[in-house]
Amino acid sequence: MTGVDGALGRRAAVQPLLLGVRHHGPGSARAVRAALEEARPKVVLIEGPPEADALIPLAAEEGMRPPVALLAHAVDEPGRSAFWPLAEFSPEWVALRWALEHDVPARFIDLPATHTLAWGRDDAGADPDAGKGETSGDGRGSAEEGTAERPAGAGSEGAGSDGAGAEGAGSDGTGPPEADVRVDPLAVLAEAAGYDDPERWWEDVVEHRGPGQGDAFAPFAALEEAMAALRETYGSGGGGGRDLVREAHMRLQVRAAQREYGDGVAVVCGAWHVPALRRKAAVAADRALLKGLLKVKADMTWVPWTHRRLSRFSGYGAGIDAPGWYAHLFGAPDRPVERWLTKVAGLLREEDRIVSSAHVIEAVRLAETLAAMRGRPLPGLSETTDAVRAVMCDGSDVPLALVHDRLVVGDVLGEVPESAPAVPLQRDLARLQRRLRLKPEALERELELDLRKETDAGRSRLLHRLGLLGVGWGEPTVSRGSTGTFRETWRLRWEPELSVRVAEAGVWGTTVLSAATAKAEADAVGAQALAEVTALAERCLLAELTDALPVVMRVLAERAALDADVGHLAQALPALVRSLRYGDVRGTDTGALAEVAAGLAERVFVGLPPACSALDADGAEEMRRHVDAVHTAVGLLGDTLTAGHADLRVRWHGVLRVLSGRDTVPGVIRGRAVRLLLDDGEVEQEQAARLMGLALSPGTPPPDAAAWIEGFVGGGGGMLLVHDERLLALVDAWLTGVPAAAFTDVLPLLRRTFSAYEPGVRRTLGELVRRGPGRGGGITGATAAGVPGFAADLDQERADAVLPVLRLLLGPDGVQEVDDVEDVPAADAAAQGAAGEELAEVAR
Repeated sequence: MTGVDGALGRRAAVQPLLLGVRHHGPGSARAVRAALEEARPKVVLIEGPPEADALIPLAAEEGMRPPVALLAHAVDEPGRSAFWPLAEFSPEWVALRWALEHDVPARFIDLPATHTLAWGRDDAGADPDAGKGETSGDGRGSAEEGTAERPAGAGSEGAGSDGAGAEGAGSDGTGPPEADVRVDPLAVLAEAAGYDDPERWWEDVVEHRGPGQGDAFAPFAALEEAMAALRETYGSGGGGGRDLVREAHMRLQVRAAQREYGDGVAVVCGAWHVPALRRKAAVAADRALLKGLLKVKADMTWVPWTHRRLSRFSGYGAGIDAPGWYAHLFGAPDRPVERWLTKVAGLLREEDRIVSSAHVIEAVRLAETLAAMRGRPLPGLSETTDAVRAVMCDGSDVPLALVHDRLVVGDVLGEVPESAPAVPLQRDLARLQRRLRLKPEALERELELDLRKETDAGRSRLLHRLGLLGVGWGEPTVSRGSTGTFRETWRLRWEPELSVRVAEAGVWGTTVLSAATAKAEADAVGAQALAEVTALAERCLLAELTDALPVVMRVLAERAALDADVGHLAQALPALVRSLRYGDVRGTDTGALAEVAAGLAERVFVGLPPACSALDADGAEEMRRHVDAVHTAVGLLGDTLTAGHADLRVRWHGVLRVLSGRDTVPGVIRGRAVRLLLDDGEVEQEQAARLMGLALSPGTPPPDAAAWIEGFVGGGGGMLLVHDERLLALVDAWLTGVPAAAFTDVLPLLRRTFSAYEPGVRRTLGELVRRGPGRGGGITGATAAGVPGFAADLDQERADAVLPVLRLLLGPDGVQEVDDVEDVPAADAAAQGAAGEELAEVAR
């Protein structure tokens, strides 16, 4: 390929002119442009779906910026779709642009998308490769790979599972038997040349060829000869019957073009197909292969694509690991290594890495030295990567991973003009994106929204509505700056397959609002569980789907009335109550929702005590989580409901008292009920200590006592033990009295409880236990003077430090300063205790 003579090059100009390429190969793209400039054909035929012929003129519009992809989807089943991605360095794209710039007709000649989408729909008797789609690139990364890709979840195995190029591998049926495993032609050629890496061999013999070097047709002649030899040995390379069909259709299209344009026909296709297209075959035989193929009605358009989707590791293999590197090779006018390392230095400096021009110079020298040592004509990606690691990253792979993600792969997102065909829903989405200044980007980013601002509120509505439609452009995440309900944080990232999701959602309506409304109503009617309906009501409020809410609320009321499972009711209540909070910020009327929530809470109050009896360990743990959720929900309801439900919180406290005193209720629930009452101030610390003492009495089986402890101090209750050493003393006394035979049974429960505490809490508890009873108000410090949890003597320095905070909390009149704590009479100890209790209450 590097030293063919002129005769071989001239032989490549035999008509039709077959330009075998590697899809998404910058070397192939440069060679195609040079060959077309030399041959000046009358028509250019390109491997791709013929339905896209009408879309070719759009490639010349100013708003078209690769990477882009042709998207075909079945009209009656939009999820059944396929992509044909094209990058700026794709030979097919270069051929398209050359034809448009020179007013030369261009056509796609591959198997029509109407057959491609139908292939594999009926698995009975189908080809083994059916349903995989024409995927571009797999592990073979070869010169023969095809260009179509199936999105995840589109009823196919997706790209990267079988090599596309050799999908066009058809043989004449008279050659060697089909290979059991698909062949990687580049790997075979690289091995014959003494290379162990096909990518490195391809870079050396093709990508490192400078523009304008030698005969323009020579590379294609050499590649055709190599592929012909491989197909004589391997047949279709495991491509199966579908490859035979594809190549038969391409041969028919080439014949038709020759009849119309004579000798001025140029064909740009995967190099693996070239021998099959060159070979003479009967027209009747080709038509026979195409007869009776299944078909579906298909629509096609241009959609934006990304470099990340061109890389194999991302899940949509396109035969290249480094699209960003290949784009650089194609676009760099000269000195590609120097320009690349300058880009790397700029990226690292943006990330506050210390990189100077001297680093770039040394990295260039090292890359060139490595290339010479390895016998390569020019430094490739492996040499530049090694140089960057050694010189700019100090041997670390951490900054190198950033270089790989941002530059070697890249987050470039293409653009398509507004005139490109699109479903009405897509056009409405584009209009909303422009109005809300919310541009789709391939790079993941966080978006902070203040719902008090109209633009941010509109963005929130759009993202929530798209979420209901299954278009996962944004994912809500926890806000770092504020926990208020008027703020939202989203993690945004536009993926190419979202265009398919938009097309699928188009069946629900022509606008985002109408489609989300119809989808929410259908989901409500089809929901199986009560919790699904309440979650849907919450999402409708977030998305402000006022027309869908009546239907959702009607279904919710019906399901709540018929559902007698307390667990289901308790699971549904929190989402319903959360929804009530959005009325303040979003201006949504939640009156009907409040009535449903109050009724749901009443039913939970009545059914919860009986439902908590006679539960096993797993059931008790699940019910404990329900109790926690209902407690939080009731706390929110108490601030939201009208006067008719003002006693809701009081009634809930009554339910907790019932749960805490019933012996038939599992210990984990009884302990949790006491803890919740204590947190709400409904139970004094002395009473809580008495209840704990009863639960940990010698007559209680150790597993039940351990469960009670888990319920009481689990989930962040360690601070109770730190500040009330009487409770800690009870736990300590019980634990030391557990019989040795029962200790192994209670150990897992205790370990699960105490391991959830923060390290500081565990350390403090350990110090208190190590200190032992009777030492400085230790574990048994119930007789110590002052407030429980505090030492008998006051630390003067620490007391002075807390006074400014107390002034802020209690006001200037609430803190009485003293010059010497030791001079305070013993009679004022009670006053100090009261101040300590007030401080503890403020802390709670």
